[in-house]
Amino acid sequence: MFIEVPEKVAQKTVVKRDGKKVEFDGAKIALAIQKGFGDVIEIAPATTKYDETDVNKVYSKVLSRIEKLEGERIKIEEIQDLIEEELKNNGYQDVFEAFSSYREKRAQSRQLFFDEKKQHKFLKALENIGLKTIHDGDSMANNEDKSTSRSTMFQYGSTISRQFAKTYLLKKKFSEAHENGDIYIHDLNFLPMGTTTCCQINLNKLYEDGFTVGYGFVREPNDIMSYAILAAIAIQSNQNDQHGEQGIPAFDYYMAQGVLKTFKKSFKQIVFDYLELTDFDKFIAINGIEREIEKINTIQFDISIFDKYCRESEELKRMFRICYKKAMQKTDRATYQAMEAFIHNLNTIYSKAGEEVPYSSINFGTDISPEGRMVIKNLLKAIEAGLGNHETALFPISIFKLKEGINYNENDPNYDLFELACNISVKRMLPRFSFLDVPFNKTYQSDNYDTEVAYMGNTIRVIENVVDTNKIVTSGRGNLSYTTINLPRIGIKHGNPTNEKIGQKEFFEELEEKLDLVKDQLIERFEIQCKKNITNFPFLLGQFVWIDSEKLKDADNLRKVLKHGTLSIGFTGLAECLKALTGKNQAESEEVQKLGLKIVKFMRQKCDEYSKKYNLNITLLATESEKLSSKFVKLDKAIYGKRKGITDKEHYTNSFFVPENTKISLENKIKLEAPYHEYTNGGHIIYIPLNSLKENNVQELMKVLKIMKNEGIGYVAISS
Repeated sequence: MFIEVPEKVAQKTVVKRDGKKVEFDGAKIALAIQKGFGDVIEIAPATTKYDETDVNKVYSKVLSRIEKLEGERIKIEEIQDLIEEELKNNGYQDVFEAFSSYREKRAQSRQLFFDEKKQHKFLKALENIGLKTIHDGDSMANNEDKSTSRSTMFQYGSTISRQFAKTYLLKKKFSEAHENGDIYIHDLNFLPMGTTTCCQINLNKLYEDGFTVGYGFVREPNDIMSYAILAAIAIQSNQNDQHGEQGIPAFDYYMAQGVLKTFKKSFKQIVFDYLELTDFDKFIAINGIEREIEKINTIQFDISIFDKYCRESEELKRMFRICYKKAMQKTDRATYQAMEAFIHNLNTIYSKAGEEVPYSSINFGTDISPEGRMVIKNLLKAIEAGLGNHETALFPISIFKLKEGINYNENDPNYDLFELACNISVKRMLPRFSFLDVPFNKTYQSDNYDTEVAYMGNTIRVIENVVDTNKIVTSGRGNLSYTTINLPRIGIKHGNPTNEKIGQKEFFEELEEKLDLVKDQLIERFEIQCKKNITNFPFLLGQFVWIDSEKLKDADNLRKVLKHGTLSIGFTGLAECLKALTGKNQAESEEVQKLGLKIVKFMRQKCDEYSKKYNLNITLLATESEKLSSKFVKLDKAIYGKRKGITDKEHYTNSFFVPENTKISLENKIKLEAPYHEYTNGGHIIYIPLNSLKENNVQELMKVLKIMKNEGIGYVAISS
């Protein structure tokens, strides 16, 4: 229905916020009202019954109100006030709230860019980028080249995006909590893009039919070198769609077919070359031999299957044995070269606007097939060799999965590879180790390696799935976003070392408030992510890397697939929190350790409640970031002063760790930290200091790993 603007209204002058005067334009008012209704329809399209009639109704009433106003001028804020009043008066409460929220965020955005004080702060942040590029070695990720012009440009964009997110996209309560150090919203600069944090990539899915990287199609690989190169390309391509880490959950299983294909090609070529060289090809059924080779499904087989083609010739039988041996040698050598190339590629190829090598991790160790074992062995050897100049490869973060019956005990088929992994780990501090048999890893199915728990290098763990119990797998899933709570601050507020019971009730009340706040913020960010489109994620969703993404249509809301990921509530500084509450940390008192477990268990229970209520995977994460906790310390020191054992340090202790320099044996450290792994289903880790191992490092490491498994540790790394 067309609504004509009354003549009296059309003659009015609108005064904009900057004082400029413009002619009255009724279309802009109608569009503003339509935007309010549109936002509500977009949030709940199935339940909303609004249409253009509702928009026209409000628009008509606003025009009538303006017509009754005296004077020739009207301010833009007055028009918006009238829109809000008419939305409320006519029962459109949800539209009123959407319009009001949009208006508030627009005001915050204008304040950032036009308020002189905030503008100065914003411009100062931009000015500092150049200085940070030159002087601040920790200004961005450690795997990024910080000195290039492109890197500086990336930092400008990052700074603007972060400020935009804080002032325009986030609710005021979330941005204030982030700014004042109550919480830390990770990767805030990527919030406007709606990107996810990380994903475990199912390479088999990509290898089966080939894939495109946006500028050309990559066909199915046919040898182990191609498998390894395409794995690196997949990691690089997926990194462009995400802001965090790229993982491969079952690297050995995925590479095994590449080994088999390489062997079959090598064996066929060697056999045919020998036959041609000796003229035996004129007397033997070449086609039959070729068909026999194609039927081979493992590199370990009985070579006598070719006896029927030898016509009782012992020379030919001997030839097949020699050819088999040489093909195995060539395949083994090719596998090593492929693993070496994979590692070198991941430390040199760039993504993210060309400024960062992908942060990557791989999980392996449980494939007991001859092909899988060859992959594991040569991967470990390539890790041991490292890069040039005796440099350890930073990427991928390699994680060896331990499982009884597979590689954990002396009689297990891959035990020798476990020994090799330990030998290399004490030299290179890679690989790390994860335990599939700990009680909280209940998803394992022996016939499905996708059910093996896989970790990210950044400690994130994704396996359980409250959304769909048929999708309890690692591949194709990952973390959507995470936000960390500053535990020491809550402890400082409510602590009373003279009587540790005083303030505990208030402590848990505020902790619950912070958990609710972070939960709401994560869900708000999730809604932003869901409103994006497949085209925003051409590889992650377009090439079906993320679980169920093949079911998406171009215009679909992404909720139906992103819901399989996790939203994680992190925490840091439990030790300092306990110190503030009781005057002791968990290593100094058994009672304080019990309190620490009570706190973390409380947080996990709240996460489980949220998961059930919202039908989303909301998990508890043991945040590992000294840079983040350093920021918390500085803010808390400014507010509460220097407090012994709490703010008198450079950074808070990561997550639930026992503080550094605590006089405690490694075994006791393990026993104190182990129980927290069960509660932190979003991710966790424990570190073994290399200097804590005795003279026979390898045997000592294996002994320590067995203690860890018995105590319920999930994931471990050696540290310097």
